[in-house]
Amino acid sequence: MIYRSLVLFAAIVCLAACQTEKKEIIFPKTDLTTVPLIPKPVKTIATHSAFGLDSSTTIYTSTVDPKFEEVGKYLSEKIKGKTGLDLAVNATPDNKVERMIYINQSDSLELESAEAYQLYIKKDSILLNAKTAAGAFRGIQTLRQLIPQQSNDTLTDHPLWLIPTGKILDAPKFAYRGAMLDVARHFFTVDEVKKFMDILAYYKYNTLHLHLTDDQGWRIEIKSWPKLTEIGAATEVGGGKSGFFTQEDYKELVRYAAERHITIVPEVDMPGHTNAASVSYPFLNGNGKPVKPYSGTKVGFSTFDAQKDTVYSFLDDVIGEIAAITPGPYFHIGGDESHVTKKKDYIHFVEKVEKIVLKHGKRSIGWNEIAQADIDASTVVQLWNEPEHATKAAKNGSKILISMAGKTYMDMKYDSISEYGLTWAGLIPVDVAYNWLPETLVEGLPVESILGIEAPLWSETIDDSAGMEYLAFPRAIGYAELGWSTTEHCDWENYRKRLAQQVPYLNEMKINYYPTKLVDWAKE
Repeated sequence: MIYRSLVLFAAIVCLAACQTEKKEIIFPKTDLTTVPLIPKPVKTIATHSAFGLDSSTTIYTSTVDPKFEEVGKYLSEKIKGKTGLDLAVNATPDNKVERMIYINQSDSLELESAEAYQLYIKKDSILLNAKTAAGAFRGIQTLRQLIPQQSNDTLTDHPLWLIPTGKILDAPKFAYRGAMLDVARHFFTVDEVKKFMDILAYYKYNTLHLHLTDDQGWRIEIKSWPKLTEIGAATEVGGGKSGFFTQEDYKELVRYAAERHITIVPEVDMPGHTNAASVSYPFLNGNGKPVKPYSGTKVGFSTFDAQKDTVYSFLDDVIGEIAAITPGPYFHIGGDESHVTKKKDYIHFVEKVEKIVLKHGKRSIGWNEIAQADIDASTVVQLWNEPEHATKAAKNGSKILISMAGKTYMDMKYDSISEYGLTWAGLIPVDVAYNWLPETLVEGLPVESILGIEAPLWSETIDDSAGMEYLAFPRAIGYAELGWSTTEHCDWENYRKRLAQQVPYLNEMKINYYPTKLVDWAKE
């Protein structure tokens, strides 16, 4: 089937080449290596001509995997949004085809990972090779960045968007490249989360971790325990709008994420950060004090009762309902800042909940404190503040997710005058956010033990997209590169120049980014 796809591609290229001979265009010299791509690809080779994207361009895809056609349609939609061109996808080839984009499912041995891709750009054709639709999707994000903002209207009698010719060979450094959004301290709507995912997808993120529960609110419908949202979703930090996702809302987020080849990781934080759950069902409470709704920001005062069988029956229901509508492999069990839980109870709790997660067919992720327990090697430890937990877990076979607070916490202020954010982990200006490497951050942690990088965005100080975007961008763009690009390509001086050229996209998406003075931002 893949062979037949390549035969079709060759036939269409021949047809396009014949058409091009009739309308020879002398393109200006280009240099593919100077396009400000983020993340920076593994290898870029320029051939100094151009592919003229115009209304006669057609997109074709492999048909062996229907998801490749979905990638083609996504590309067509994004091209239309940027240029106004309405490009057909998998239309019947005819003598009107002059230039084409072909998204090919390839079994090339050079494509070593699922998200690897090869991009070959010639004057009359663009060939994108990938083993999987996820790889093809990452490749079209690069192609989107190659399309200029303005057309060239001087070469022909109609507009052409000139894409530099050459070859790009690319693959991610880490398998997991994620961001976390805290919807518990302040709630964010389905549309707000979708916009966040759109931006993440553009920069090749593949994971969104949703922090769904905390002391201030419970944000996911659990049908077997309705008071969690009837009572537990009624509060948030400082009061305000509050809210929650119905299971249909959550399924829509999962569907939307899947279209962008993003995996949703749901988190129920426990045994601490559980006040909203205990207010809803007081039998869960284990701190020995009366529970009441909470809208403050202090942490560490709440806990589930780790010795009650009914608590684990409750969690079996909660985890089961969420796992059933989460196709991804992970379930995040929290585990951080459980200061009033006795250590032996904490260890007992983590080990019990990990077994429940496994029972429901998922792998646990937990904040680094869970490494105190005897966790299964399949469990991922998310490092945020105590490297010794990560090195211990790695020795026992667990993968480590790098999220050190002083480097990756996007809720920290950029500087002393930042409009939003906290300072407890220090200020994180854009250069500090970028100038480090996940693979060398923790002494003694083997790179093969690192699953990837995740940048958390806690929401104590923000309650809408404007605040979210201010704290996340441009820092999240740099984290995308740290998770994708090779070590030698992660260079601040080079990156800041490419970051400066992201202004057209940031403005097109109406992103309320922080215009740090560390970057000489381009003017449109």
